[in-house]
Amino acid sequence: MERLVTVVPEAGLHARPASKFVETANEYDCDIQIGPKDGDLAPARSMLAVTGLGVKSGETVRLVAEGEDSEAALDALEAVLSTEEVEG
Repeated sequence: MERLVTVVPEAGLHARPASKFVETANEYDCDIQIGPKDGDLAPARSMLAVTGLGVKSGETVRLVAEGEDSEAALDALEAVLSTEEVEG
């Protein structure tokens, strides 16, 4: 299962948004990868791998999930990437 998502948080996939993304990815029982829409994929459960992609706000990423919770995982991760984080 695969999905293209545009990253909305102003910080892109760095610091807090990346932490929330990785935390969410770890809640699901499937293999999840993320990467540029035309590039190599990295494990979505690894903070180092996710921040190492250098994804900026407005860029489109490709999410790929395989396993039991694939659709639910993609829905949840798309929500994280598509929501501008509100500072508390």
